[in-house]
Amino acid sequence: MDPQLIIDKYYKKGTKLYNIYMSHVTDVTNKALSIAHKHPELAVDVNFIEEASMLHDIGIFKTHAPRIGCYGKYPYICHGYLGNELLTSEGYPKHALVCERHTGTGITLQMIIDKNLPLPHRDMVPVSMEEKIICFADKFYSKSHLGKEKSIKKIRRSLAKHGEQQVAIFDEWCELFL
Repeated sequence: MDPQLIIDKYYKKGTKLYNIYMSHVTDVTNKALSIAHKHPELAVDVNFIEEASMLHDIGIFKTHAPRIGCYGKYPYICHGYLGNELLTSEGYPKHALVCERHTGTGITLQMIIDKNLPLPHRDMVPVSMEEKIICFADKFYSKSHLGKEKSIKKIRRSLAKHGEQQVAIFDEWCELFL
């Protein structure tokens, strides 16, 4: 599977959105691969991590986030499940799950209900070690400060806005992956 073929199908080279997308997913991919190589004891599928990291945000173009060049109709928080639908339709259901499960440290059904989020009612939390690594790597890079890695302190502060459980999971991942 060549992630670039899927990216090129949905993102036009040379546009602001394409450039932001490629910068972000490349940084996340490099961080995820670095973690995988640093921890051979985790016995993860490195090829899958590379492919899925490049595609984890494939659904953002369907959302409304003009700041990064997205002019779709959905709220940005929907990009995960939208990416899941897109990659499932492309024949990559395992990669699709990474899209759906990478937001924050995952979004539980209870969070969706409690916060009345515009998401399908199901757990969207990383399950496999590969999903957890990609989700973790994604926390270090935003689409508004391209190429700049966030500090652990800043990530923790950001996650704390969504509940202490998010911070606790991130802290567990720091122990495991750093």
